[in-house]
Amino acid sequence: MGDPGQSPSPWSPHGSPPTLSILTLLLLLCGHAHSQCKILRCNAEYVSSTLSLRGGGSPGSLRGGGRGGGVGSSGLCRALRSYALCTRRTARTCRGDLAFHSAVHGIEDLMIQHNCSRQGPTAPPPPRGPALPGAGPVRSSGPPAPDPCDYEGRFFRLNGQPPGFLHCASFGDPHVRSFHHHFHTCRVQGAWPLLDNDFLFVQATSSPVASGANATTTRKLTIIFKNMQECIDQKVYQAEVDNLPAAFEDGSINGGDRPGGSSLSIRTANPGSHVEIRAAYIGTTIIIRQTAGQLSFSIKVAEDVARAFSAEQDLQLCVGGCPPSQRLSRSERSRRGAITIDTARQLCKEGLPVEDAYFHSCVFDVLISGDPNFTVAAQAALEDARAFLPDLEKLHLFPSDAGVPLSSATLLAPLLSGVFVLWLCIQ
Repeated sequence: MGDPGQSPSPWSPHGSPPTLSILTLLLLLCGHAHSQCKILRCNAEYVSSTLSLRGGGSPGSLRGGGRGGGVGSSGLCRALRSYALCTRRTARTCRGDLAFHSAVHGIEDLMIQHNCSRQGPTAPPPPRGPALPGAGPVRSSGPPAPDPCDYEGRFFRLNGQPPGFLHCASFGDPHVRSFHHHFHTCRVQGAWPLLDNDFLFVQATSSPVASGANATTTRKLTIIFKNMQECIDQKVYQAEVDNLPAAFEDGSINGGDRPGGSSLSIRTANPGSHVEIRAAYIGTTIIIRQTAGQLSFSIKVAEDVARAFSAEQDLQLCVGGCPPSQRLSRSERSRRGAITIDTARQLCKEGLPVEDAYFHSCVFDVLISGDPNFTVAAQAALEDARAFLPDLEKLHLFPSDAGVPLSSATLLAPLLSGVFVLWLCIQ
């Protein structure tokens, strides 16, 4: 970090024009913020406090670590601590603003890059006076403001790299693959939240596969895309077995009449059995399928969006997997009909040659339901994972006790620890 031989980070104030461009872009990015959100003021103050680091002195005087480094770096750390303090003060009024959230992560990255401690002196308040460079006329000559309803494009413009994504799925009896690659077979009955954050709510309603059975299947899915400023009106999608509509509840197929309404869209790849919903404003794609009298759910979602929930929203099957009390063990598996385990394995092997979590889930489903069509649910879930997972090395998950169906005894997963809870909330 303090090595003069290293090329400066594009985010570092080493006197280079690109840094000012990025800071100006930060201002432009947040121009769409809600009138009560003060992130624009925080950005302006940060720009003001770092402009002095570019004047006078050689670029070399700005190099060095935040703790015990050069004068410039020490000044940068003070500015970053002030920036972080400003964002904390305005967090409540900026809930639901992804630009605010991106700024918070940008500060964190910069403090790590420059070895800045969280505790320490802050920069003095900037003098009040004429508009800062980049806050007024520069808008007309600088780069155009990113589309506030294009999450991936906006993130790339701000961070110089694409955003990270997470994948979750629920299918079959049901089996849940969490964001953190835990794989559980669940007995959940009634309505349970798959996702419950500040941008999305997804609820699965399940019932037993047969009277007296412990295993359940998802019969209904409810998805709420929460109101988001100029991007979309709140939209509700609801699917039930034998009723997989290609429209939201209000009959629309997009996010409404707001400027960014097209950033939420719905289409059907196979009417009655496959619906895809794309929410570009939050970097999210959802696939809903119907096979063998049950509904399957699969999602690819931006990490920042998946993490935007409070402590009160901690029950999410996609985040923590099934609660331990709701996980099925192997001893609770019971065979229905005339299908033997060898036949079930043979049926599943045809479409799932790798004996991974999807294969064992398939065997479990075929045995407990007595329905060979359940093989399709596991195969489709694997294909969705192949399309959605950013790291294909994690495509195939294996139980520790290979060759037996998954259960709480083979894949006990702790609840998500260290989740960065973001105080965002759609107003």
